[in-house]
Amino acid sequence: MLEHVGAAAARLPYLPRPPVRRCRAKIASRAFRWFLADYQDWLSRAGSCSGGRGPVLGDVWLWAAVEWSPPTYAGFYARGGFDTPTVVALLVAAVVKAALLWLILRAPAPGPLDRQAKALRRLLYLAVAYTLVLWYPIALLPDAVDAVFQLALWTAIDLLYLLVIRWRSRMLRAAAGAMFAVELAGMANELLDELDLPELGSGGIVELGLVLGGVAATLITVVGQRRDGRWSRGTLAAGWLSVGVYALVIPFNFLFERISSGKEAVLVVMGAVGLVGTVWIAATARELPAEGRPADLPPARRRVIRVAVAAVAVLPIIALIHPEQTPHLTYTGWSMDCYDRPRFGDLKPAEHDAAFLCRARSAEGGVPPMFPDSLSDQAILAYGRALCRTKDRDEQEAILTRAGSARPTGGADPWDLVYVCPEIVGATHPELLRSTTETEAAYTAYIAEENAKCRDPWPRTKAVAQATAKYFLFADGDHGYLVHDPGDEAADQAAEQAMDKVYDDSALIGVAGSAVLVGHVEDVSDLCLTVKAFRTAPPQRTAGWDQVNEVPIVSRSGRLAVPEMGEGGEVGAGAPMPNLAIAGKGRYRLRVYVRVDDAGQEHHLVVVFPGTSRRRLELKP
Repeated sequence: MLEHVGAAAARLPYLPRPPVRRCRAKIASRAFRWFLADYQDWLSRAGSCSGGRGPVLGDVWLWAAVEWSPPTYAGFYARGGFDTPTVVALLVAAVVKAALLWLILRAPAPGPLDRQAKALRRLLYLAVAYTLVLWYPIALLPDAVDAVFQLALWTAIDLLYLLVIRWRSRMLRAAAGAMFAVELAGMANELLDELDLPELGSGGIVELGLVLGGVAATLITVVGQRRDGRWSRGTLAAGWLSVGVYALVIPFNFLFERISSGKEAVLVVMGAVGLVGTVWIAATARELPAEGRPADLPPARRRVIRVAVAAVAVLPIIALIHPEQTPHLTYTGWSMDCYDRPRFGDLKPAEHDAAFLCRARSAEGGVPPMFPDSLSDQAILAYGRALCRTKDRDEQEAILTRAGSARPTGGADPWDLVYVCPEIVGATHPELLRSTTETEAAYTAYIAEENAKCRDPWPRTKAVAQATAKYFLFADGDHGYLVHDPGDEAADQAAEQAMDKVYDDSALIGVAGSAVLVGHVEDVSDLCLTVKAFRTAPPQRTAGWDQVNEVPIVSRSGRLAVPEMGEGGEVGAGAPMPNLAIAGKGRYRLRVYVRVDDAGQEHHLVVVFPGTSRRRLELKP
C-alpha cells in the first residue's frame, strides 16, 4: 500500500491489497491510496466479501503466483472466477514483474561505503523488503503501527539523502530539504488521522499540496542523483519512470469509477507498473559505492526507455479523452465528497446538481440507491426533474422502475428532489429551501412559541426550583416522560423497570427506585409540563385536576431531573429543567397532577418534596 506519494516509488503497491473497510471515511494525502480506497468501495458495493461464489482453484493460485499475496486474498477479487481480460492481464503481469524482480534482486555493487552510505543502503533495502513481503505481517497490526513505521523509515531515508547525495548546489539541497519536509508532513498528517488526533490540515487544497510536494520530493531526488554522477542511466530512467507512475495513478483514480468492467484487469496492470518505483529504490541502494558514472546504455535501450517514459506521460492524457456519447459520472454512492449532507440553502446554485447526484446514488445505512451507478449524471438529473413533475406516487414509481431503481416503491422524497427542482418542491415544502442557520432559527422560534403556550398552573405558589415548558414526545409509541436520578449508577436499569411498570398501574405511573415514568392519558405528541420542588409538602389542591397521585422516589446522587431536548433532538422538555432534589441525596415524594383541557391539550404538574414514606397515594383517582 502506498504510504505517501512523495516517499519514492518503492511505496507504490506492486500488488493489490485485501479490501479492508475503515470506520472513518477520510482520504489520505497519497495518490495511490485514493485509487485503492475507491476500488475497495467498489468491491463493497459488488458484494465481493460476502454472498458471492468462491474463486476457482486455478484462479487462486494464478493470483498468488502473479500478485505475490496469500491465496486467500484472491477471494476478494475472483467472484466465481476471473474473466478473460483479468487472466490475460495476470499472465502479462507475471512476465513483467519477473523481469522487474530480477532487476530488484541484483547483487549490490562492490566498493567501500562510509557509515552514512551504509545506513542509507540498509534502509533502502528495508523499504524494498517492506514493499515485497513485510507489508503482509505489518498489515495484521493496527493501521497506526504501519503509519509510524513508514514515517520513521522515510524520515531517516530523507535525512540520509540530504547527507549522502552530492547535490553540488546549496540551493538544490535546500529545495530538496523543503520537499522532503512537505512529504514527511503528509505522512505525519496520515499518522494523526490514524490516531484520531487533530490533523495538520484538511480539505482538497491541503491534500493536493501534500501530494504535489511528495511528487516533487521524488523528482528532486532523481535530479540530485543525476548531478551526483554515481548512478547509471538505467537507475535514473527508473526514477523518472516512477515519477511518471504518479502522473498515471492520479488521473487513473479519477477515471477508475467510470470503468464499467474489467476493473480487476486494470488493477493488476497498475500493480505491475507500481513495481517500477521499487526497481529505482533497489538500484539506488545497489549503486551507492560507484565513484564514476557507469557506462552509458546502448542506444537501442535508451530509445526503449524514452518511449516508455513518453508513454507513461501521454497515456493519462489520452485516457481522459472520451467520446461525446460516453456517460459522465461525477459521483458514485460511495464517493468521499458525498458523506457531507449540506442543506439546500447552504449550497451555491452550481452545487445543487452535485448534491442531488450524491443523494440519488447513496447507499448509506444499507438502503439501496435511488438510481444505479450505471446511469450517467445526465440521465439521473433528467429522471430527477421528471420525478418533480409527477402528480402522485404511482407515476414516480413508474419512472424509478424504468430507470432501473433498486427501490422504486414509495417514490422519491421531496428533501432529495429539492436540489433539482427547488421551484416546485419549495412551493409545498418551503422549509426545505432554508439554510442550516435559517433552520436552526426557525426551530428555536418554534420551540419558544410552543413553550409560551404552557402556563404555570400554580402561579402564586413559588417553589425553591421550578420551570414550565412544552414536553415533546414521539408521535407514536412514546410511553411518557421520566423524573429520574441521571447520576445513579443503575439509572438505565431503573428507567427500564419503570417503563415495564407504567402500564400495570391504572394511573400510568411506573415507579422503580430512582426513576418514575409518568405516562400520558391522551393520544398526544406533546404536553404542557410544570415542575416544582418544595422543602415541605405543599397543599394538595386537587380541584380542577382529572387525577392526582403521589409516589416515592429516591435520589442517590443528589439529583432529580426531567430529560431535556438535546441538540437537534425531538424528545424532551423544550426549556431547561431544574434539579428537583433540593435537599441532596435521600428520599422524596413525587406528586403528579394531570388534566386535559377542552382543546385536548394535556397538562401535567409535578411536585417534589422530601419525604421518607414509601406509600403510593391516590389523592384523586
